[in-house]
Amino acid sequence: MNYQTFLPHPDLAPLVKCYWTLEVPAQPDTPRQRIVPDGCIEMAFILGDDIKRFTSGDDFILQPRAMILGQTIEPFFIQPTGHVNTFAVRFYPYGFANFVSVPIKELANKETPIEVLFEKESANTLEHKIRSAASTSERIALADAFLSDQLKSRVIIDNIVKSTIDKLFTARGSTSISTILKDDPSKRRQLERKFLKQVGMSPKQLGKVIRLQTALNMLLHQQPESLTQIAYESEYYDQAHFIKDFKEFTGTTPKDFQHDDSLLLSSLFYAKD
Repeated sequence: MNYQTFLPHPDLAPLVKCYWTLEVPAQPDTPRQRIVPDGCIEMAFILGDDIKRFTSGDDFILQPRAMILGQTIEPFFIQPTGHVNTFAVRFYPYGFANFVSVPIKELANKETPIEVLFEKESANTLEHKIRSAASTSERIALADAFLSDQLKSRVIIDNIVKSTIDKLFTARGSTSISTILKDDPSKRRQLERKFLKQVGMSPKQLGKVIRLQTALNMLLHQQPESLTQIAYESEYYDQAHFIKDFKEFTGTTPKDFQHDDSLLLSSLFYAKD
């Protein structure tokens, strides 16, 4: 697997986390890959062969070749049908809402063709240019120009949403929303509504995903001596709580995570992100 990340234009950097590319040669009997929620929305262009996204059991759909991947709360499985060649934009949790008018919660747990969310002709033109571009740098320039043009008429994300997300990242997801809002119930209800509209999940759900990222990075990089140590350093209440959340968002246990072939792709994203 050849996975690389690239920085966006400085004007987009507050909203776009990175661009990324992934290339994997065609292989016989390619195993399904489990995709783990990371709290981000992505705009992805499939430049290689089709990719299956499993909906239940052996039932699947083919992912759109130019799509928005909305927030996911549960892991899902994909499977390449051949050569993988993908170019994508990864937005910060509050980032994508600045480019579209639809509530972000409507995009959750599914793929949406970009022509549904943007003016159809300009979306189709972008897809054609991305597919025919000769290099990654050319694709990045095209995406930069398209997103900058879409941003001109949009309102920057609400400050209460951004500040809450910044605090969640600073605390690695371990700070409660009540603490952030200083126990003001009216602010909490307002925040819940804005999160669903602009982020696509609740503040509590995003906090759990961010804390999970901390634990995943420890598993991938630090090789801690025990799950108890991971739970402690990730500020879970106890090991049982850690394992419960881990299984909820990954579909497997921490012990099995590093040895599960279906998690190779998710492991790659976390190792390089």
